Amino acid sequence: MDIALGTETRDEYLGFELAKGARKLIEEIALVKKDEVVVITADTSSDLRVVVETAKAAYAAGAVPTVILYHTNPTAVMEPPKPVAGAIRESDVWIEYAVSYIQHTKAWRGALDNGTRYLCLPGMDVTMMVNTIGRVDYNLLIEMGNLLREIVQRADKVEIKSPNGTDLMAYNHGRRARVSGKLADKKGEPVMLGGQVSWCPIEETINGTIVFDGAVWPPAELGKLSSSIKLTVQEGVVTKIEGGAEARVFERWMASFNDPTMYRVAHYSLGFSPRITKPTGRIVEDERIFGCIEFGLGSQGAQIMGKTWSSASHTDGIVLNPTIVLDGKVIEEEGVYVNKEIREYCKRLGVYGY
Repeated sequence: MDIALGTETRDEYLGFELAKGARKLIEEIALVKKDEVVVITADTSSDLRVVVETAKAAYAAGAVPTVILYHTNPTAVMEPPKPVAGAIRESDVWIEYAVSYIQHTKAWRGALDNGTRYLCLPGMDVTMMVNTIGRVDYNLLIEMGNLLREIVQRADKVEIKSPNGTDLMAYNHGRRARVSGKLADKKGEPVMLGGQVSWCPIEETINGTIVFDGAVWPPAELGKLSSSIKLTVQEGVVTKIEGGAEARVFERWMASFNDPTMYRVAHYSLGFSPRITKPTGRIVEDERIFGCIEFGLGSQGAQIMGKTWSSASHTDGIVLNPTIVLDGKVIEEEGVYVNKEIREYCKRLGVYGY
């Protein structure tokens, strides 16, 4: 599974910066306390430099780190080996670096039900750690997320367009949004990487066309896209998948589950990590490309605050350079925020062009 082509693999590469990012993750984001049990899970596709540095930071903070390495599953949302399920269930803090992440599985739900604070960081390599955590004013990033959340929540009608053909309309009707990249300050709560706000409009009101033109993952055969994948959506369900060779791969993968709920739109997510400017094929990073919008299909977790359902798997796709119109007012035009309040945060975060 090759999702990080071109990544520098020397141990010394960004070594100091990695150490800073790992310490920041443990102390300022995961809020790890003395004597807490920190379980770090990784598969054989993970960047072990990140894994080891995170364990060092946890140990230096007075916690008890345990690293679990296991085989790479063929795709995401597959149950892990039983020892993994047992370890994460007994943890105070669980940091997931496995590329084939196990979010939405029974093991994941069991850990959350038992109170673990879960940080979802699948596929994080050295460069991603440095660019999304180490070199970012994380508290300011969360503030920007809170502003975006409030703007989304105040709106009813949501229109998304893009130069490559996305043309989607939906209604929130009071649905709530969440800042995915919050601090891990609550037991049993999943915490995503900063730089993303997620929600789902009323599912049955979602109609139109989504064109993925940045990245899609899973399936493992995809990642950074070389051609667009066009989805027709009717009442929140994908009814047609069109495009070239990559669209056919995606279509076959979706059909392989024989699960109608895999075609349901699970969430919208706004990406705004200030140092992420283009797709890499690492989906957690790609979901946070500054100015993008991401759509999830398949399982919808309770944290989205929608209808909530379980599916055979979950996949995410990226739309680049979107235009976002809320109640008739443009807040972003072809990937550039035009809302004055949002632009001020862009300036403070040092985003190029603001």
